[in-house]
Amino acid sequence: MERIASFCVDHNKLLPGIYTSRVDGDIVTYDIRMRRPNIPPFLPNPVLHTIEHLFATFARNSETKDHVIYFGPMGCRTGFYLLLRNTKPSEAIRLIVDTFQKISEYDGPIPGAAASECGNYLEHDLSGTVQEVKAFLPVIENWTVEKLNYNFQG
Repeated sequence: MERIASFCVDHNKLLPGIYTSRVDGDIVTYDIRMRRPNIPPFLPNPVLHTIEHLFATFARNSETKDHVIYFGPMGCRTGFYLLLRNTKPSEAIRLIVDTFQKISEYDGPIPGAAASECGNYLEHDLSGTVQEVKAFLPVIENWTVEKLNYNFQG
């Protein structure tokens, strides 16, 4: 079997940041890496879940909303994938940074966190989410298009 693209990245060298994971026609998958792979502690599940709800809500209510295909956590609990259609890389970076900024300042109810809206509505952590996002923002706030490329392959 062929190795998928994300398994070809040397995770031992991967640092937190924003990367272009793959390009499929007009859809680009961005790797939003909040933690170094294989180095605990990993993002706690309640934090992953809350970031997922907040990021998806804010991004799908932004100027870029019609270009958002998907946002969700990585199984390894080190970050997220964001899929965007027909969006310039600079616009993608701006969306990511702006959305994380909104999350860092958020203190309201978690969107979609009722039993009728979510399959695991009890597993959320807003305070932990805000703490994680505030720690990550300095890493990405000055991110550039030139930094989007993985500089190594496994």
